[in-house]
Formats: sequence, structure tokens, C-alpha cells
Amino acid sequence: MATTDVTERPAKRLSASATKRVLPGFGLSLGISLFFISLVLLLPISGLIIRTAGMGWDQFWFVITDPRVVASYKVTALAALAASLFNCVFGLLMAWVLVRYEFPGKRLLDAIMDLPFALPTAVAGITLATLFAESGWYGQYLAKLGIEVAYTPLGIVVAMAFTSVPFVVRTVQPVLEELAPEDEEAAMSLGASDMTVFRKILFPTLWPAVVTGGALSFARSLGEYGAVIFIAGNSPYISEVISLMIFVRLEEYDFPAASAIAAVVMTVSLLLLLAINVWQGRYLKRLHGG
Repeated sequence: MATTDVTERPAKRLSASATKRVLPGFGLSLGISLFFISLVLLLPISGLIIRTAGMGWDQFWFVITDPRVVASYKVTALAALAASLFNCVFGLLMAWVLVRYEFPGKRLLDAIMDLPFALPTAVAGITLATLFAESGWYGQYLAKLGIEVAYTPLGIVVAMAFTSVPFVVRTVQPVLEELAPEDEEAAMSLGASDMTVFRKILFPTLWPAVVTGGALSFARSLGEYGAVIFIAGNSPYISEVISLMIFVRLEEYDFPAASAIAAVVMTVSLLLLLAINVWQGRYLKRLHGG
């Protein structure tokens, strides 16, 4: 018994000292992090809430239910949904290629996936509008098929998909890297088809990451402005996005109305991300038998 006590005590001291080495200056680091979050995130959100709270309920309701604003809600939500669904499929395929295959130019392709984050959105919008115009590299061939992209709602979907696809790729990629190929090989050795392996082994694990990436893509697309504004056409009730309506209200110096519209978008985004996080936690807990 005495030997056990002697060996246990140094272990506890090592554990405590190891913790201090791993987290030096924890209090200072936490304080700086909280200050940064408050300065960059909470302060602007608080200002938006205060500005909106200064409006009466009747005025707030009148602003957010204006027919032109409601039409922009619909255009933005439908375009963001279409772009997110496309990104879920394309992002999953791209993440699969980057993780499971080796080929020349793989690192370059992996770096290109982050291009929408590095490229200014205005530059992306001008580039997409040029490419998909009727005389553009892509648009001239699509025009022969009767497909118009630039200055239509379809152009909004293209711009949103371009700017938000990295969210899905970078969310799914780490999950794929952690999956052991041995599980798939064992299932195939027992006679399982490729579709069965994907449905029974891969899909349950990848599904939360795909949904999370899609939700981030959707939330990002709701507030997209720079890339969309140059390719949308901005026709009232047809191709106006909600971020444009906020900008229009700001140009009119109607700051309360702009704050009210922005508050609706922010609330929808926060509720969506909160719901996805809660669902993801419960799904993973049920998946692992918790």
C-alpha cells in the first residue's frame, strides 16, 4: 500500500505542472479573447439592437413587412437555399477528392478552395458577371441553350455558391480525414456494395458535418452583398437581395429601417446556427450511443 501512495503522488504533481505549462497565462488569454469578442461581435450587435429597440412596434412591423422588403426576403432565402444545397453536394465531392485521392496539382486545388475567402467579394462579383454575361466565356454557350445567368436570380445563386462553398469543404474535410478506411474495407470484404458502405458507414458520420457546412453556407449567403450586387440585376421584386435593401435604406439615411431589416436577417441566422448546433449535439450523442 505504501508503494502505491508513493507512485501516485508524483503523478498528481506532474499532472498539475503539466497543466500550467500547457495553459500559460490562462487568465490573460481569456481576458483578451473576451475583450476581442465584445469589441468585434457584441458591441456592433448591441448597437443594432439598441437602434432597433428605439423604434415602435408598429414602425418596426411596417418596415420589415414592406412588399419590396418581403420580396427581397424571398429572393434571398430561396437563392441561399439553392446555393447551400448545391454546396452540400459539390463540397462533399470536393472534400472526398482532396482527402481520398492523390494526383498532380492536389495542393493547388486544395488552396483554390480558399480563394473565395481571399478574393474581395466585389472582384468576385465583377468576374462572375463578366464570365456569365451573354458575351462572356461561359454565358455565350449557356445563351445558346436558352439559359441566362447574369442579371437574373440564377446569377444570385451562382454568386452565393461561389462565396460560401469553402464552408462545406472545410467542414467535411477533417471528418473524412478521421474516418478509418479499414471500416470500409471490412464491410466490402463481407460483401457490402459501395452504396451500402456509403449509406451505413460513411453517411451517418459525414451527415452532421455536411449539414453544419450547409447551414454556415446558408447564413453566409443571407448577408452576401459584394459578389451578388454585380450579377443580380437588382430588379425590384425580382432580383433584389436583402443586403441591397439594407444598403438602400442607408443611402436614404433611414438608419432605423436599415437596422430593423438587418435585425431580422441576424435573428434568422443566429436561430439557424443555434438549431443546427443543438441538433448536431443530439445526433452525435445518439450516433455514439450516448
